[in-house]
Amino acid sequence: MTFTEDDLLPLSALQHLLFCERQCALIHNERLWAENLFTAEGKVMHETVDREHRESRGKVRLAYGLPLRSMRLGLSGKADVVEFHKEEGKVWRPFPVEYKRGSPKKGDFDKVQLCAQALCLEEMSGLTVTEGALFYGRTRHRHQVFFDEKLRETTEGAAEKLHELIASGKTPKMEYSGKCDSCSLFEQCMPKVTGKRKSVKGYLKRLVEREE
Repeated sequence: MTFTEDDLLPLSALQHLLFCERQCALIHNERLWAENLFTAEGKVMHETVDREHRESRGKVRLAYGLPLRSMRLGLSGKADVVEFHKEEGKVWRPFPVEYKRGSPKKGDFDKVQLCAQALCLEEMSGLTVTEGALFYGRTRHRHQVFFDEKLRETTEGAAEKLHELIASGKTPKMEYSGKCDSCSLFEQCMPKVTGKRKSVKGYLKRLVEREE
């Protein structure tokens, strides 16, 4: 399937989807957003990196804030940094680098977002992109990521699921878990209410009773 320009969804939404489908729907279907310490730190880091210019360092050329797009996956976005490494035959092979606040996460959502950037670069350049890197602000360390078949399949599946979620216009129900505490949409989502299948009326009644 090939998407049109009007069908393109934000590449960054893949990370929202894999972190929490409800969060993804709240942001991209219901247009809700709220800053917290974590999102503010991440925003500052990306603004520092996204300078939208190019520079050369020997056999490596760097492009900051490079626009990306894949009509096959229906995604568009911007890469923090893309390094172009010179190879034989005057080939400059793309190497995407994504900057993240905090430390490496247990899930693959950061890797999937980076892999999506690689798939965009492959479609745009006609070259195979085999690897990239994630740089974490807290550890100040770069982690190399290889775009193997498994990660590519996960990424393509996530892109397909994202389009299905957005097209449905629905917001999934949520059950509270530990990751909810770090979500910037905690107050809007109210996972401790919606996740336990209790009515809002009952929830408010209990709040009033506690105050009396």
